[in-house]
Amino acid sequence: TSEQIEHLHRRFKQLSRDQLTIRKENFDSIPDLEFNPIRGKIVHAFFDKRNLRQESDGLADEINFEDFLTIMSYFRPIEMNMDEEQLDRFRKEKLKFFFHMYDSDHDGKITLQEYRNVVEELLSGNPHLEKESARSIADGAMMEAASICVGQMGPDQVYEGITFEDFLKMWQGIDIETKMHVRFLNMDTIAHCY
Repeated sequence: TSEQIEHLHRRFKQLSRDQLTIRKENFDSIPDLEFNPIRGKIVHAFFDKRNLRQESDGLADEINFEDFLTIMSYFRPIEMNMDEEQLDRFRKEKLKFFFHMYDSDHDGKITLQEYRNVVEELLSGNPHLEKESARSIADGAMMEAASICVGQMGPDQVYEGITFEDFLKMWQGIDIETKMHVRFLNMDTIAHCY
């Protein structure tokens, strides 16, 4: 809505310190991100040119307000008047953004190592969990992904990684449409991703 755009413009100006663009270091002033274990991935996603719908690869050094709106559009809630086709496109856009957070080398696949990195980052705040345990969790999740996406694999088959099509299969039946959204309630919080 125009009210949400105005709110985001105020937030943009606050983050950019009244400049025309935001740089990665501007995100250091967001308290909710400070202790988020995947903070780096979230900030990185804001500057990923794939998410900015500019190019298929690379990172932007800075983003303007239009870019900021593009990124924030991934988090908007569903609208009640959307038909099935619109809902499907909306869901895929949200999942594509999420997929890009995992696919750090921009090759179109989430490899075991990329998945391990994310799991290790997510669990890094737990002092009782060793790195090897985090790797085991990631390995088990990747095996489950392979069984969902490829089915029964032969002993000599290697699962190369999760493609976006595989990612869609894995998220089938999970309500990403209402869980991945922005709350426009206060100026202290930029986004909540559930």
